[in-house]
Amino acid sequence: MGRYLKNLNFSLGLALSALVVIMALTSLFWTPHSPNAMDRGHRMESPSWAHPLGTDQYGRDLLSRVMVGAVNSIIVGLMTVAIGMGAGIALGLISAWGGRLIDEVIMRLADLLFGFPAVLSAILITAVMGPSAVNAMLAIGIFYIPVFARLTRASALAVKELDYIAAARAAGQGETAIIRRHVLPNILSPLIIQATIQFAVAILAEAGLSYLGLGAQPPHPSWGRMLNEAQTFMELAPWMAVFPGLAIAWTVLGFNLLGDGLRDILDPRLR
Repeated sequence: MGRYLKNLNFSLGLALSALVVIMALTSLFWTPHSPNAMDRGHRMESPSWAHPLGTDQYGRDLLSRVMVGAVNSIIVGLMTVAIGMGAGIALGLISAWGGRLIDEVIMRLADLLFGFPAVLSAILITAVMGPSAVNAMLAIGIFYIPVFARLTRASALAVKELDYIAAARAAGQGETAIIRRHVLPNILSPLIIQATIQFAVAILAEAGLSYLGLGAQPPHPSWGRMLNEAQTFMELAPWMAVFPGLAIAWTVLGFNLLGDGLRDILDPRLR
């Protein structure tokens, strides 16, 4: 762990990400005010002791809403990466071990998905299935499948021809056992790094979908929707946009730095 903490990117990314996670966990059992409680007598108040981040157009406490919005962002990041990683690793291994025809079919399907921008694909799926946090997660997760599939395939093909794989076959191990015992443990490092980076991208994509009204629906707090609601009041109450925007930037920066740090530490060529 000391070697990890000596890496500046990893240490800084871990600190930034940990604060977001702590804020999200805290909001599960405590917030300064109810995130959806309206107080029309204190609408669009600037930051104060009573409301450290101010209030919105309905008098709702922004700090409470930002804290609860962190839970939504983390859940989206975890679920989308889980969808993309789970299906992508399986398809990548099938592609690497299935022969030329199967490999060609899977990779061409991956190229087809790559032909559409992530946010555009997510907008299409959520527009067809209806706006909701679950559909947003599904849309972003589907786009991540070819990312992990291609990375898994490339890493597995590199490992497949190494001597210890041939030795395992000579010892009588089946292909499934070889994949489980020898291939997966040796390709996890790039997959973990990719997952960390994609986690940050998922949070940004979800914020974009929520901004367009295709993510989490009211009254559930979402950083993207908070930005959408704040744009009308930029001159009267700029803090309504500043603090949700800072929360998104903070979180994305933290997980990006964490991913860069892991890459520096886990890649022996860079080390």
